[in-house]
Amino acid sequence: MSTLRDQLPGGGAPDITPESKGGWFSRLKGGLSKSSSRLVSGISDIVTKRKLDDAALTELEDLLITADMGGATAAKLVAAIADTRFGKEVSGDEIREALATEITKVLEPVTLPFHIDGSKKPFVILVVGVNGAGKTTTIGKLAQHLRGDGLKASMAAGDTFRAAAVEQLKVWGQRTGSPVIARDTGADAASLAFDALTEARKRGDDVLLVDTAGRLQNKDALMAELQKIVRVIKKVDNEAPHATLLVLDATVGQNAHSQVEIFKQMSGVTGLVMTKLDGTAKGGVVVALAEKFKLPVYYVGVGESADDLRPFTARNFARGLMGLDVR
Repeated sequence: MSTLRDQLPGGGAPDITPESKGGWFSRLKGGLSKSSSRLVSGISDIVTKRKLDDAALTELEDLLITADMGGATAAKLVAAIADTRFGKEVSGDEIREALATEITKVLEPVTLPFHIDGSKKPFVILVVGVNGAGKTTTIGKLAQHLRGDGLKASMAAGDTFRAAAVEQLKVWGQRTGSPVIARDTGADAASLAFDALTEARKRGDDVLLVDTAGRLQNKDALMAELQKIVRVIKKVDNEAPHATLLVLDATVGQNAHSQVEIFKQMSGVTGLVMTKLDGTAKGGVVVALAEKFKLPVYYVGVGESADDLRPFTARNFARGLMGLDVR
Protein backbone atom coordinates (compact mmCIF):
# COMPACT_ATOMS: atom_id res chain seq x y z
CA MET A 1 0.00 0.00 0.00
CA SER A 2 1.38 3.39 -0.91
CA THR A 3 1.52 5.76 2.01
CA LEU A 4 0.77 9.43 2.45
CA ARG A 5 4.38 10.18 3.24
CA ASP A 6 5.52 9.53 -0.34
CA GLN A 7 3.13 12.27 -1.48
CA LEU A 8 4.98 14.88 0.53
CA PRO A 9 7.99 16.71 -0.93
CA GLY A 10 11.13 15.04 0.34
CA GLY A 11 9.03 12.43 2.15
CA GLY A 12 11.15 9.49 1.10
CA ALA A 13 10.14 6.06 -0.09
CA PRO A 14 6.82 4.48 0.79
CA ASP A 15 6.68 2.47 3.98
CA ILE A 16 5.38 -0.88 2.74
CA THR A 17 4.22 -3.27 5.43
CA PRO A 18 3.64 -6.95 4.55
CA GLU A 19 -0.03 -7.89 4.65
CA SER A 20 -1.39 -10.58 6.91
CA LYS A 21 -2.36 -13.84 5.21
CA GLY A 22 -4.90 -13.16 2.49
CA GLY A 23 -4.09 -9.46 2.36
CA TRP A 24 -6.30 -6.41 2.23
CA PHE A 25 -8.38 -7.65 -0.70
CA SER A 26 -9.46 -10.71 1.28
CA ARG A 27 -10.66 -8.42 4.08
CA LEU A 28 -12.42 -6.14 1.60
CA LYS A 29 -14.08 -9.10 -0.13
CA GLY A 30 -15.10 -10.52 3.23
CA GLY A 31 -16.46 -7.14 4.29
CA LEU A 32 -18.55 -6.96 1.12
CA SER A 33 -19.86 -10.51 1.55
CA LYS A 34 -23.36 -9.43 2.64
CA SER A 35 -23.67 -7.41 -0.56
CA SER A 36 -21.97 -9.92 -2.85
CA SER A 37 -23.81 -13.03 -1.60
CA ARG A 38 -27.17 -11.54 -2.57
CA LEU A 39 -25.82 -10.55 -5.99
CA VAL A 40 -24.09 -13.88 -6.64
CA SER A 41 -27.15 -15.99 -5.83
CA GLY A 42 -29.49 -13.57 -7.60
CA ILE A 43 -27.46 -13.54 -10.81
CA SER A 44 -27.17 -17.33 -10.76
CA ASP A 45 -30.96 -17.67 -10.39
CA ILE A 46 -31.60 -15.26 -13.26
CA VAL A 47 -29.33 -16.78 -15.92
CA THR A 48 -29.55 -20.51 -15.10
CA LYS A 49 -30.76 -22.53 -18.14
CA ARG A 50 -32.00 -19.56 -20.15
CA LYS A 51 -30.80 -17.07 -22.70
CA LEU A 52 -30.24 -13.45 -21.79
CA ASP A 53 -33.59 -12.13 -23.02
CA ASP A 54 -35.56 -9.00 -22.14
CA ALA A 55 -37.13 -10.65 -19.09
CA ALA A 56 -33.72 -11.72 -17.74
CA LEU A 57 -32.30 -8.23 -18.27
CA THR A 58 -35.24 -6.71 -16.40
CA GLU A 59 -34.67 -9.11 -13.50
CA LEU A 60 -30.96 -8.30 -13.51
CA GLU A 61 -31.67 -4.57 -13.41
CA ASP A 62 -34.08 -5.05 -10.50
CA LEU A 63 -31.47 -7.10 -8.64
CA LEU A 64 -28.86 -4.33 -9.01
CA ILE A 65 -31.36 -1.79 -7.75
CA THR A 66 -31.99 -3.90 -4.63
CA ALA A 67 -28.21 -3.72 -4.00
CA ASP A 68 -28.66 0.09 -3.86
CA MET A 69 -26.94 0.84 -7.16
CA GLY A 70 -29.85 3.10 -8.10
CA GLY A 71 -32.07 2.97 -11.17
CA ALA A 72 -29.91 5.01 -13.53
CA THR A 73 -26.71 3.13 -12.69
CA ALA A 74 -28.40 -0.27 -12.86
CA ALA A 75 -29.88 0.56 -16.28
CA LYS A 76 -26.48 1.68 -17.56
CA LEU A 77 -24.76 -1.50 -16.37
CA VAL A 78 -27.43 -3.80 -17.80
CA ALA A 79 -27.39 -1.97 -21.14
CA ALA A 80 -23.63 -2.58 -21.37
CA ILE A 81 -24.18 -6.30 -20.70
CA ALA A 82 -26.97 -6.48 -23.30
CA ASP A 83 -24.79 -4.88 -26.00
CA THR A 84 -22.58 -7.93 -26.28
CA ARG A 85 -24.60 -10.77 -24.76
CA PHE A 86 -28.28 -10.30 -25.61
CA GLY A 87 -29.89 -13.53 -26.79
CA LYS A 88 -26.91 -15.65 -25.79
CA GLU A 89 -26.67 -18.36 -23.18
CA VAL A 90 -24.47 -17.05 -20.40
CA SER A 91 -23.29 -18.30 -17.02
CA GLY A 92 -23.55 -16.54 -13.70
CA ASP A 93 -19.76 -16.25 -13.57
CA GLU A 94 -19.70 -14.62 -17.00
CA ILE A 95 -22.30 -12.05 -16.00
CA ARG A 96 -20.47 -11.28 -12.74
CA GLU A 97 -17.18 -10.83 -14.61
CA ALA A 98 -18.86 -8.52 -17.10
CA LEU A 99 -20.57 -6.51 -14.37
CA ALA A 100 -17.30 -6.19 -12.46
CA THR A 101 -15.69 -4.76 -15.61
CA GLU A 102 -18.49 -2.25 -16.14
CA ILE A 103 -18.60 -1.25 -12.46
CA THR A 104 -14.85 -0.68 -12.55
CA LYS A 105 -15.38 1.78 -15.44
CA VAL A 106 -17.90 3.70 -13.31
CA LEU A 107 -15.61 3.77 -10.29
CA GLU A 108 -12.26 4.54 -11.93
CA PRO A 109 -12.93 8.30 -12.32
CA VAL A 110 -13.49 8.62 -8.55
CA THR A 111 -10.50 6.48 -7.56
CA LEU A 112 -7.94 9.09 -6.60
CA PRO A 113 -5.20 8.99 -3.95
CA PHE A 114 -5.78 11.28 -1.01
CA HIS A 115 -3.02 13.83 -1.45
CA ILE A 116 -1.56 15.80 1.44
CA ASP A 117 0.26 18.89 0.27
CA GLY A 118 3.42 19.11 2.36
CA SER A 119 3.72 22.84 1.66
CA LYS A 120 0.59 23.43 3.77
CA LYS A 121 1.61 23.13 7.40
CA PRO A 122 -0.55 21.95 8.88
CA PHE A 123 -2.68 20.47 6.12
CA VAL A 124 -6.18 20.94 7.55
CA ILE A 125 -8.76 18.19 7.01
CA LEU A 126 -12.33 19.03 8.00
CA VAL A 127 -14.35 15.85 8.60
CA VAL A 128 -18.14 16.10 8.29
CA GLY A 129 -21.12 13.73 8.32
CA VAL A 130 -24.21 12.82 10.32
CA ASN A 131 -23.95 11.50 13.86
CA GLY A 132 -23.29 7.77 13.85
CA ALA A 133 -21.61 7.68 10.44
CA GLY A 134 -18.20 7.01 11.99
CA LYS A 135 -16.52 10.42 11.74
CA THR A 136 -14.68 10.25 15.04
CA THR A 137 -13.45 6.70 14.47
CA THR A 138 -12.37 7.59 10.93
CA ILE A 139 -10.36 10.54 12.24
CA GLY A 140 -8.63 8.27 14.74
CA LYS A 141 -7.82 5.70 12.07
CA LEU A 142 -6.48 8.36 9.72
CA ALA A 143 -4.32 9.75 12.51
CA GLN A 144 -2.88 6.29 13.07
CA HIS A 145 -2.08 5.90 9.37
CA LEU A 146 -0.49 9.35 9.30
CA ARG A 147 1.66 8.66 12.34
CA GLY A 148 2.67 5.35 10.79
CA ASP A 149 3.86 7.29 7.76
CA GLY A 150 6.03 9.47 9.97
CA LEU A 151 3.76 12.52 9.89
CA LYS A 152 2.87 14.64 12.92
CA ALA A 153 -0.90 14.70 13.24
CA SER A 154 -3.19 16.38 15.73
CA MET A 155 -6.95 16.26 16.24
CA ALA A 156 -9.59 18.82 17.17
CA ALA A 157 -12.64 17.46 19.03
CA GLY A 158 -15.09 19.75 17.27
CA ASP A 159 -18.21 17.70 18.01
CA THR A 160 -18.55 19.53 21.29
CA PHE A 161 -22.16 18.46 21.86
CA ARG A 162 -21.33 14.79 22.27
CA ALA A 163 -19.14 14.03 25.26
CA ALA A 164 -18.70 10.47 23.95
CA ALA A 165 -17.17 11.78 20.73
CA VAL A 166 -14.66 13.88 22.66
CA GLU A 167 -13.70 10.96 24.88
CA GLN A 168 -13.42 8.64 21.88
CA LEU A 169 -11.06 11.06 20.16
CA LYS A 170 -8.94 11.33 23.31
CA VAL A 171 -8.56 7.54 23.32
CA TRP A 172 -7.38 7.64 19.71
CA GLY A 173 -5.03 10.47 20.64
CA GLN A 174 -3.42 8.33 23.36
CA ARG A 175 -3.28 5.34 21.03
CA THR A 176 -1.59 7.25 18.22
CA GLY A 177 0.47 9.70 20.23
CA SER A 178 -1.41 12.59 18.63
CA PRO A 179 -2.35 15.77 20.53
CA VAL A 180 -6.11 16.25 20.93
CA ILE A 181 -7.54 19.73 21.48
CA ALA A 182 -10.85 19.50 23.37
CA ARG A 183 -13.14 21.76 25.41
CA ASP A 184 -16.09 21.30 27.74
CA THR A 185 -19.35 19.91 26.38
CA GLY A 186 -21.28 22.61 24.54
CA ALA A 187 -18.24 24.81 23.91
CA ASP A 188 -18.09 26.84 20.71
CA ALA A 189 -16.76 24.55 17.97
CA ALA A 190 -15.38 27.38 15.85
CA SER A 191 -13.31 28.77 18.74
CA LEU A 192 -11.97 25.29 19.38
CA ALA A 193 -10.99 24.90 15.70
CA PHE A 194 -9.23 28.27 15.81
CA ASP A 195 -7.25 27.27 18.91
CA ALA A 196 -6.43 23.85 17.47
CA LEU A 197 -5.06 25.30 14.24
CA THR A 198 -3.07 27.95 16.11
CA GLU A 199 -1.52 25.31 18.38
CA ALA A 200 -0.87 22.91 15.48
CA ARG A 201 1.01 25.67 13.67
CA LYS A 202 3.16 26.39 16.71
CA ARG A 203 4.02 22.70 17.09
CA GLY A 204 4.83 22.35 13.39
CA ASP A 205 2.25 19.59 12.87
CA ASP A 206 1.95 18.17 9.37
CA VAL A 207 -1.80 17.52 9.55
CA LEU A 208 -4.73 18.74 11.64
CA LEU A 209 -7.91 16.62 11.61
CA VAL A 210 -11.02 18.54 12.70
CA ASP A 211 -14.07 16.61 13.92
CA THR A 212 -17.49 18.26 13.62
CA ALA A 213 -21.05 17.75 14.82
CA GLY A 214 -23.60 16.08 12.57
CA ARG A 215 -27.01 16.95 13.93
CA LEU A 216 -29.18 17.01 10.79
CA GLN A 217 -32.36 17.41 12.83
CA ASN A 218 -31.74 21.15 12.59
CA LYS A 219 -30.02 21.59 9.26
CA ASP A 220 -29.90 25.39 9.39
CA ALA A 221 -28.10 25.41 12.75
CA LEU A 222 -25.60 22.81 11.57
CA MET A 223 -24.95 24.72 8.35
CA ALA A 224 -24.35 27.92 10.31
CA GLU A 225 -21.95 26.12 12.65
CA LEU A 226 -19.95 24.51 9.81
CA GLN A 227 -19.75 27.80 7.93
CA LYS A 228 -18.57 29.54 11.10
CA ILE A 229 -15.86 26.90 11.62
CA VAL A 230 -14.62 27.42 8.07
CA ARG A 231 -14.64 31.22 8.44
CA VAL A 232 -12.67 31.10 11.67
CA ILE A 233 -10.15 28.56 10.30
CA LYS A 234 -9.53 30.93 7.37
CA LYS A 235 -8.57 33.69 9.81
CA VAL A 236 -5.50 31.56 10.60
CA ASP A 237 -4.93 30.16 7.10
CA ASN A 238 -7.02 31.60 4.28
CA GLU A 239 -6.49 28.45 2.19
CA ALA A 240 -7.79 26.09 4.88
CA PRO A 241 -9.50 23.72 5.21
CA HIS A 242 -7.43 22.08 2.50
CA ALA A 243 -9.74 19.05 2.30
CA THR A 244 -13.28 18.36 3.49
CA LEU A 245 -14.10 14.67 3.85
CA LEU A 246 -17.68 13.45 4.14
CA VAL A 247 -17.95 10.20 6.11
CA LEU A 248 -20.89 8.05 5.00
CA ASP A 249 -22.31 4.97 6.72
CA ALA A 250 -22.91 2.43 3.93
CA THR A 251 -25.77 0.82 5.88
CA VAL A 252 -28.02 3.82 5.08
CA GLY A 253 -28.08 2.85 1.40
CA GLN A 254 -29.87 5.35 -0.84
CA ASN A 255 -30.16 7.87 2.03
CA ALA A 256 -26.46 8.52 1.41
CA HIS A 257 -27.48 10.52 -1.68
CA SER A 258 -29.34 13.15 0.35
CA GLN A 259 -26.44 13.33 2.82
CA VAL A 260 -23.99 14.06 0.00
CA GLU A 261 -26.27 16.75 -1.39
CA ILE A 262 -26.77 18.42 2.00
CA PHE A 263 -23.12 18.40 3.06
CA LYS A 264 -21.90 19.51 -0.37
CA GLN A 265 -24.13 22.54 0.04
CA MET A 266 -23.06 23.15 3.63
CA SER A 267 -19.33 22.58 3.53
CA GLY A 268 -17.95 22.11 0.01
CA VAL A 269 -17.12 18.41 0.32
CA THR A 270 -13.99 17.41 -1.62
CA GLY A 271 -14.12 13.63 -1.12
CA LEU A 272 -15.88 10.68 0.51
CA VAL A 273 -15.07 8.01 3.07
CA MET A 274 -17.40 4.97 3.12
CA THR A 275 -17.62 3.14 6.45
CA LYS A 276 -19.38 0.00 7.75
CA LEU A 277 -19.43 -1.82 4.41
CA ASP A 278 -19.10 -5.04 6.38
CA GLY A 279 -22.44 -4.45 8.09
CA THR A 280 -24.69 -4.11 5.06
CA ALA A 281 -25.99 -5.68 1.86
CA LYS A 282 -26.16 -2.17 0.38
CA GLY A 283 -22.55 -1.89 -0.79
CA GLY A 284 -23.74 -1.04 -4.30
CA VAL A 285 -24.52 2.49 -3.09
CA VAL A 286 -20.83 3.33 -3.64
CA VAL A 287 -21.35 2.71 -7.37
CA ALA A 288 -24.48 4.86 -7.44
CA LEU A 289 -22.72 7.73 -5.62
CA ALA A 290 -19.77 7.57 -8.01
CA GLU A 291 -22.09 7.72 -11.03
CA LYS A 292 -24.17 10.61 -9.69
CA PHE A 293 -21.78 12.90 -7.81
CA LYS A 294 -18.33 12.15 -9.33
CA LEU A 295 -16.70 12.89 -5.95
CA PRO A 296 -13.46 11.05 -5.13
CA VAL A 297 -13.93 8.05 -2.85
CA TYR A 298 -10.70 8.18 -0.87
CA TYR A 299 -11.19 5.45 1.72
CA VAL A 300 -13.44 2.50 2.53
CA GLY A 301 -13.87 0.81 5.89
CA VAL A 302 -14.79 -2.80 6.56
CA GLY A 303 -14.07 -3.20 10.27
CA GLU A 304 -13.16 -1.65 13.58
CA SER A 305 -9.35 -1.62 13.47
CA ALA A 306 -7.28 1.12 11.89
CA ASP A 307 -6.05 -1.43 9.36
CA ASP A 308 -9.63 -1.92 8.16
CA LEU A 309 -9.75 1.58 6.67
CA ARG A 310 -7.83 1.64 3.40
CA PRO A 311 -7.54 3.64 0.18
CA PHE A 312 -10.32 2.89 -2.29
CA THR A 313 -9.48 1.09 -5.54
CA ALA A 314 -12.05 0.66 -8.31
CA ARG A 315 -11.16 -2.81 -9.57
CA ASN A 316 -10.79 -4.39 -6.14
CA PHE A 317 -14.10 -2.96 -4.98
CA ALA A 318 -15.93 -4.02 -8.15
CA ARG A 319 -14.61 -7.57 -8.00
CA GLY A 320 -15.26 -7.85 -4.27
CA LEU A 321 -18.82 -6.62 -4.78
CA MET A 322 -19.36 -9.35 -7.40
CA GLY A 323 -17.82 -12.02 -5.16
CA LEU A 324 -14.85 -12.47 -7.49
CA ASP A 325 -11.15 -12.86 -6.71
CA VAL A 326 -8.51 -10.52 -8.07
CA ARG A 327 -6.68 -12.06 -10.99
